[in-house]
Amino acid sequence: MASRLLLALTLWTGCSPCGGREAPAQPKVLCRASRYPIAVDCFWTQPTAPHSARPTSFIATYRLGVAAHGESRPCLQLTPEATSCTIPDVQMFSMVPYILNVTAVQPWGISSSFVPFVPEHIIKPDPPEGVCLSLLPGQRLWVQWEPPRSWPFPEIFSLKYWVRYKHHGSSRFRQVGPIEATSFSLRAVKPQTRYCVQVAAQDLTDYGERSDWSLPAAACKPMGK
Repeated sequence: MASRLLLALTLWTGCSPCGGREAPAQPKVLCRASRYPIAVDCFWTQPTAPHSARPTSFIATYRLGVAAHGESRPCLQLTPEATSCTIPDVQMFSMVPYILNVTAVQPWGISSSFVPFVPEHIIKPDPPEGVCLSLLPGQRLWVQWEPPRSWPFPEIFSLKYWVRYKHHGSSRFRQVGPIEATSFSLRAVKPQTRYCVQVAAQDLTDYGERSDWSLPAAACKPMGK
């Protein structure tokens, strides 16, 4: 890591003054804790440099706290050109924020983005999975779903859910929730009418934000014998 950073600084000091080009634009970085508390995943975009035959490489590091003397660690990337990284072993309920530093390295210069975050504030689960519908007597629809597989400990870090639904042809959804179970009965639905039903999830204690809506529900498969 130190050698890569030294190389980046050498390229910057050696090429920036004589190249006559502006430094690369700062990466636009977004971090999400969709696998809380296992990891935080960060993603970034970087405008493509015109007339550059060499892809931009990135150095991603993080530290806990804003103090300059804090220990920096690598945010794990698959390759130097990757536009994402993972911070493992998240410290829960820290009183100080994490600081992510993403540095874009190009032949004529470098640029960095610093992103502070508290893991609990950026929780956003992935959408629930396996959403399906069963018809019940009395004009009711039984909706079932499962927590997202990326959410590692649903029994410990529980989720709550919202269900939205509309019949085909309608432009407006109705919404119910929060629901702490993984099933719900929609009452007084119209017989012989097709419905679009989706489910979203959020941390039970209101940290972070809701997931995106799930894929529309399908008919539940009948139970095997």
